[in-house]
Parts: sequence; C-alpha cells; structure tokens
Amino acid sequence: MRRFISIHQPRSDLRKVLLAGLGGAAAIALLGFLSQKSGHPWLMAPFGASCVLLFSASSSPFSQPVNVVGGHFVATLIGLILRLYLPNDWWAVAIAVGLAISVMAALRITHPPAGADPIVVCLSSPGFDFLFMPVLVGSLGLVLVATLFHLGTGTAYPMRKPA
Repeated sequence: MRRFISIHQPRSDLRKVLLAGLGGAAAIALLGFLSQKSGHPWLMAPFGASCVLLFSASSSPFSQPVNVVGGHFVATLIGLILRLYLPNDWWAVAIAVGLAISVMAALRITHPPAGADPIVVCLSSPGFDFLFMPVLVGSLGLVLVATLFHLGTGTAYPMRKPA
C-alpha cells in the first residue's frame, strides 16, 4: 500500500514551480481576454490540462506543438463526426474517446488533455465551427504563449529533433 501513496517525483526547483503556474495563468488569461474582446470562445476546459504539460512538463513529447494542436484538432474532429451518427449516450462518448486515443497514437500526436475533447463535444453539442474556434485557434494560442514564455525564461521549447 505504501508504494501507492508515496511521492516518487523528484523535488522541483521553486523558481520552476512558480514559473509553471505563471505560464499557465498567462496562457489562460490571454485566451480569456481574447474571448471577452472578440465575443468568440477561445477557451475550453481541456486547455487547462494542456497548460500543465506546456508549462510544467515542456520537454515531454506530449507537450510538443504538433501534439497539442494536432491532438486537440483530431480528437475534437472525431467527437464531432461521431456526434452526427451516434446517439448522445454514455457508450457513444466512450467510443469517441477510445477512437480519439487510438487515432492520436497512430498519428503520433498524442496529447492526453485532448482525450477530453470528445466528452466536451458530446456534452455541449457544438457545430463544426467549434473545431476552429476555440479548438484550433485556442491550441495555437497556447503553443504561441508557451513558445514565447519559454524563450523568455530560457527553457528549451519546443524540443529539437536529435541529429
């Protein structure tokens, strides 16, 4: 039982911890501000989880731009398509999430927060415009903020492909 409740993660530098929170807050604040000023939604719940990866685990393969943008795009598209053909029932949501996970893995663009996108689609029944705003534009905004933030803090992001 002890192995399940003990902390296995190394201690984090206080500066990195605070910067991660600041980066996530800045990214969500920007999208929220743009939502308010434009009258269009730029935010959705899975973006909060994306910020955890982008600012606290930026070297993870799941945090890379193609994963963030591609993962959210593909998972939402799957949710939207299945929402057209399947009833809005628990088992349809399960199929949409499972298919999104498989397609992201097959395309090598896995982004764990995007696994929630089909749930958002099934709960809110948006139109296909949702795929572009907030999903595509919002995820691009997150990546842009993360890139600028890490550049300003001296953290390598996005990761470079080894030679």
